[in-house]
Amino acid sequence: MPRLPAEGARRRRLLAFGIYALTTAVYLAFAAPATLAAHTPWNHYALQASAWLHGRLDLGGPPPAYAGNNDFSEFGGRWFVPFPPLPALLLVPAVAFAGAPEAVADGRFFLMLAGVAPAALFLALEKLRGRGRAARSERDSVLVALLFAFGSVYFFSAEQGSVWFAAHVVGTSLAALYLWVALEAEQPFLAGLLLALACAARTPLLFAAPLFVLELARRALPDDFSGPWTAKSVLPVLSRGRVGRGLAWFTLPIAAVLTITLILNAARFGDPFEVGYRYLTVAWHARIEKWGLFSYHYLARNLGVMLTSLPWLGAGGEYGRAFRIDGHGLALWVTTPMYLWVLWPKVKAAPHLALALTAAAVALPTLLYQNTGWLQFGYRFSNDYAVFLFALLFVGGRRFGALFCAVATFAVVINAFGALTFGRDAGAGVYVIEGSQRVLYEPD
Repeated sequence: MPRLPAEGARRRRLLAFGIYALTTAVYLAFAAPATLAAHTPWNHYALQASAWLHGRLDLGGPPPAYAGNNDFSEFGGRWFVPFPPLPALLLVPAVAFAGAPEAVADGRFFLMLAGVAPAALFLALEKLRGRGRAARSERDSVLVALLFAFGSVYFFSAEQGSVWFAAHVVGTSLAALYLWVALEAEQPFLAGLLLALACAARTPLLFAAPLFVLELARRALPDDFSGPWTAKSVLPVLSRGRVGRGLAWFTLPIAAVLTITLILNAARFGDPFEVGYRYLTVAWHARIEKWGLFSYHYLARNLGVMLTSLPWLGAGGEYGRAFRIDGHGLALWVTTPMYLWVLWPKVKAAPHLALALTAAAVALPTLLYQNTGWLQFGYRFSNDYAVFLFALLFVGGRRFGALFCAVATFAVVINAFGALTFGRDAGAGVYVIEGSQRVLYEPD
């Protein structure tokens, strides 16, 4: 049996492929049979791909009945898919070959992509290790990549296949590739292209730009620079030519993709800055009209779900005595308690600051968004910045001792539970679904 090379790029590529193969096999094993055999009920991206193939930006009529009119936009008597378009673009060849969106098992397609994110994260962690940014072993790189795959809400998200979760699979995969390339800021154009594509799947990922910008600034300083990271100490010694060239190449693909997006918005909704979310035919449309899509008004609720939402045992009455999870999902520290290690790093050397600022910047838009991510097993919007948090965990220098291993095992178990039950008959008695979205915790 052939052996892995002892070291080098080929070994890393083979290990990355092994992680992709392993995680994909597990995701397929955990998948619902219906997801593998047929299209999901919310195959918006396949419907959009079909519309493009017929030369239309709108769907050509109302959405199919099986989609339950869930998250489509109606404008000027026409129906649109408002979500960023990249996942639909990926489905165009499959829909063209199959002949109809209903003939494409969209969930299976995105399941086959789900293993890209942990594999790319492994490559990013190995880059950190190889450049002396993390005193870790190769085994640690594999461990952290697999913990992301199975010990975070990415696990249950990968199993769904429907429109909202497919966007997370594509966006998170591109975010992990961007993380790999942006570190050390060696390939500005490729970093910008990956970030632009990630944004074309999940808009908040545009705010991951600080990682590349700060890495570029660090690389543009003299090798012997040891001063504090303040404008007064950095600007006089910064290689402005290197920064200018790097930023130009980085922003070029981002500007191109944003321009295409603005043109698409104008063609659909008559306004380049209108993405169509205002025209969603949803029950909570009134709150969007009153407060907007983004507002400080939503912050308290979103923080509550992200940080404090817990399971409970019913005390009789409407919900019985069974184990229950609210439809807004569980708190991040419940589904991924390893994140607590990020709060107390032992090492804060570069790129710790860049990773922390990037994670915070990507998180902010969703914390101000009108929706908590409902329906979900755990806080799914954290998928947008999970790879940056796991990279922070890796560079933080804390030992992966017995306690860490215990909570990591718990995380894998609880996320496996979510992957097996959310959106399935097995979870029918577990999840409390309250249509107005006003119930966040166990009722009194």
